[in-house]
Amino acid sequence: MQLTPLIAIHLSAAASAIVLGPVALWARKGRLQRPKLHRAFGYAFVTMMLVTAATAVFIRDYDYPNIAGYTPIHLLVPFALFSLIGAFWHLGHGNITGHRKAMQGLYIGACLVAGVFTLMPDRYLGKLLWAQLGLL
Repeated sequence: MQLTPLIAIHLSAAASAIVLGPVALWARKGRLQRPKLHRAFGYAFVTMMLVTAATAVFIRDYDYPNIAGYTPIHLLVPFALFSLIGAFWHLGHGNITGHRKAMQGLYIGACLVAGVFTLMPDRYLGKLLWAQLGLL
């Protein structure tokens, strides 16, 4: 696999979501809440997650166990979309706890867990990272 424009967009959006997510989550925690910061970073995070999920649909990998090029990591696409839909559904119904849990679950599942799998030594980004660190 090589770095195509589609993968570059996917990577940029995913990396942005990883950075934006904690700010959005942090801005509504604790004694001092920052609703404007939360909303701005939240919408940016949601946008980056949508771009990440949309581009992932078009990235295929035939080197791993797959169905038509879709590997198990692609299961995070419907997870991300359903999490986003659920988060906004909860928000629309005034269920802030449900909204918070959905967004935290989305960040943990689609950003952190996916990030760990993406950086495995036999995957494209993992090879780049571990080779640069001299460990491959």
